[in-house]
Amino acid sequence: MSALLEPIHRFLHCPTPQAWLTAAVADPALLLIDHCNCELKAAQTAVRLMRRYDTVPEQAMLDWLAPYEAVSFGRMTPQALLANRPQAPVLTGKSEMVDKLFLLVREELHHFEQVLAIMQARGIHYGAVSASRYAAGLLAKARKREPEALVDRLIIGAYIEARSCERFAALMPHVDEELARFYHSLLRSEARHYQDYLALAEQFSEAPIAPRVRALGEAEAALITSPDPLLRFHSGVPA
Repeated sequence: MSALLEPIHRFLHCPTPQAWLTAAVADPALLLIDHCNCELKAAQTAVRLMRRYDTVPEQAMLDWLAPYEAVSFGRMTPQALLANRPQAPVLTGKSEMVDKLFLLVREELHHFEQVLAIMQARGIHYGAVSASRYAAGLLAKARKREPEALVDRLIIGAYIEARSCERFAALMPHVDEELARFYHSLLRSEARHYQDYLALAEQFSEAPIAPRVRALGEAEAALITSPDPLLRFHSGVPA
């Protein structure tokens, strides 16, 4: 596991603060609910990128997400989704971008199902919780003109995936055995997702991405280490 996490730790500008870890371990139900939300948001983000910047069958992609979104909005029960899990659309002639992001969406939606099943087994109701400031705070730093806007969004995606991987690893020693096994099972895919996002950022950038990686990494670390009024999976230090 250390070989997997070493690049993640080098990429991120700070580790998860102990204060967040203590608060998160004390409220596992909230953490699972927000984790479920994060998996869906990650899938939605990837689908938006594919629809905006490449050619994909838009209605098929939206139909794929629809049942998961229905659960998140309370229009479908978790039991109904888990009993009839949606099938991914079949895409042909995929570009490298679509190929990477399509796999990411498949994995994120599968993780959504896994978190939902754990919550069901533990009697945790999937209710609405507000979003943290984290993603919006990062996106506020993104440039507005293209192709720089796409490059920054891809780098931000890399930081979100890397932070998720780092937090799963940080939580593992402090949660029960079932959750520790589950978090461990997520590490490899999250690590690959961050690498895929970075590779795509390099592909679409007209200039070296290192300065933007550094600037956005500093912004990410500021969000993680500063006081935060909400406890969420990607929140900062509990205020």
